[in-house]
Amino acid sequence: MSDTVGEAAEQLKSIVERIERLEEEKKSLSDDIKDVYAEAKGNGFDTKTLREIVRLRKMDAADRAERDALLETYMQALGMLADTPLGHAATRQYEARA
Repeated sequence: MSDTVGEAAEQLKSIVERIERLEEEKKSLSDDIKDVYAEAKGNGFDTKTLREIVRLRKMDAADRAERDALLETYMQALGMLADTPLGHAATRQYEARA
């Protein structure tokens, strides 16, 4: 029985050490990403917009289209698009659906 306990302890130790190594790699990658954003900012790019672009590129096209449609619908409902060319087009589209 102690042999089984010893094997389990070794397996547990191995798992914990692998997790620790991966956490170190994750931290390193996170630091590298921060450095790239800092470089982008130093070159005059807006990092908030870059983060949004990266997030949007991760989405599949259908999810992104659904998000955009909902955003447009909510903005229209709040009157945020009413006085823009996009707002006029959205109003026409909304009215055509109703």
